[in-house]
Amino acid sequence: EVQLVESGGGLVQAGGSLRLSCVASGFTFDDYAIAWFRQAPGKEREGISCISNSDGTTYYEDSVKGRFTISSDIAKRTVYLQMNSVKPEDTAVYYCKAVSYASAYWGKGTLVTVSS
Repeated sequence: EVQLVESGGGLVQAGGSLRLSCVASGFTFDDYAIAWFRQAPGKEREGISCISNSDGTTYYEDSVKGRFTISSDIAKRTVYLQMNSVKPEDTAVYYCKAVSYASAYWGKGTLVTVSS
């Protein structure tokens, strides 16, 4: 069974840090890129960062560039999103998504709330 399980969300003050984890099972982890998306209340889901497990290439959306860092531990089948200098506008449900040329899988999300 394919599973992506996010964790690490919670309540944090503006300027603080959180580390989100996405643990994968049930598919060939090395063959996939893993992306983090977020969906704020009343807004569409948006992609914010991605990492390729085949070559380590990373991508960041402008609003998180310089504050968030994505990394992957192949042995643990886990992708992390280190969130620093968080802002109230980072409040959202954060989802991870595994993508290959043939398939894609979503996790169920973890809530991050940033207080001002």
